[in-house]
Amino acid sequence: MKVIIVGAGAVGSEIAKQLIDEKHDVVLIEKDREQAAYVSNRLDCMVIQDGGNNLEVLRQAGCDGADFFIAVTNSDEVNMVACALVDSEFSVRFKVARVRSVEYSAARISERRLLGIDYIVNPGTEAARAIIQSLQYGALSDVMLFQYARFQIRTVSVTADSVFAGKSLKELNRTMEATFLVAAVLRDNSYTIPTGQTEVRAGDTLYLIATESDFDKIFARLGKEKRELNRVVVVGGGKVGREVVRYLLKRPDSDSSLRRMVSAFAQNRSRRLKLVERDYDVCKQLAEQFPEALVINADISDEGVFEEERFTHADLLVAATDNQELNMVSALYARSLGIGRTIVLLNKSSYLPVAASLGIDVAVSVKQTMVNNILTFIRRGAVTSVYSLAEGRIEILEMTVDANCRAAGKKVMEIKLPPDSLILAVTHNDEHVIPGGEHVVHPGDHVVLISAKEHVGKLEEVFSAP
Repeated sequence: MKVIIVGAGAVGSEIAKQLIDEKHDVVLIEKDREQAAYVSNRLDCMVIQDGGNNLEVLRQAGCDGADFFIAVTNSDEVNMVACALVDSEFSVRFKVARVRSVEYSAARISERRLLGIDYIVNPGTEAARAIIQSLQYGALSDVMLFQYARFQIRTVSVTADSVFAGKSLKELNRTMEATFLVAAVLRDNSYTIPTGQTEVRAGDTLYLIATESDFDKIFARLGKEKRELNRVVVVGGGKVGREVVRYLLKRPDSDSSLRRMVSAFAQNRSRRLKLVERDYDVCKQLAEQFPEALVINADISDEGVFEEERFTHADLLVAATDNQELNMVSALYARSLGIGRTIVLLNKSSYLPVAASLGIDVAVSVKQTMVNNILTFIRRGAVTSVYSLAEGRIEILEMTVDANCRAAGKKVMEIKLPPDSLILAVTHNDEHVIPGGEHVVHPGDHVVLISAKEHVGKLEEVFSAP
């Protein structure tokens, strides 16, 4: 597969890295000289230092006949024009554009296939979607959902007094009144796919797979029971903050799927929503846009703001400013004052384990949501969901088992998986199980898999048609 990527920033370089690891042919186009030199020294692919809206550059990159053209620069206009040029001049199967502007996205460009764009990704919308998804499940932790499997993957941060600390995974499965599997363990910035003998330590972050009802039991044992989130404070009136507020207020102009996602939450009329923004002019716009919410012109970092505005009575604080450090500090201070749940927006996915170790309930990375979304589109077909963890070192996939693949009709113990890979869940008709070695994988089943990044390609070969 050949992929041309315009924009070698955080998102573009991460997508390139993962596709290169899978042995795909990748070409990066980056206008900034320093950034082009930086990625050229770190990625094993062709890097062209030039603009992505130049026909000659696109021709040099080998656009004609490419499978995917992905434009993820910081400019909506450059991304859309580049896709339009490729569509008019070259034969490329799919064109993907990152579009930040709400106005452009609202026009449903991709649905109309305007400018030849096959798929549009909006960073604000995707980050808001992840935040709202966590709200639906009580803002207890990050949540990974799948298209077919009823299982979820959530994170658990292990403290010294946790019921998890000091026990092997085999012991935990015997003593916990819930069915679950630990898919991965983050320890000292290193991820491992554990065995039953792996001992859990304080400071670990666990990635668990279980059903929603079993997660309710697990979090109850951890002292984090579901509670009503009636009083909500959203900090930051930017794109993500506005999207979250709009969906919480169930506005008719909201994306229909996200609106349905939070319908139960939005129907609670006793909820009181406060929106905090430091820019006075922006506050005036927000007050007009959201008359149902209390818009407060304040700097969340100022001393006494929490007490003066009575934020300490809130059930949930969502910190969604453009400053990820401010978001984390605000969430930590909120927790110290007794606010029960905290959600933070991060720019760098490398901050995710830091946020987890600090006790922040939910951390959403703009970069990671973008990467996951684009990778899912690239691999659509047999692969229905993709989640990238650990800066791309580990990947979780949901796949449909092909009738002619090597795994069809075999017991789990008979399937030869590549190293550092594991079958986490299997969906057969209406049956959803965490499989044992004797479980048979049937054609048409949907499997949830985890693997080290370098083995993902081999893992896909096991469950896809030869």
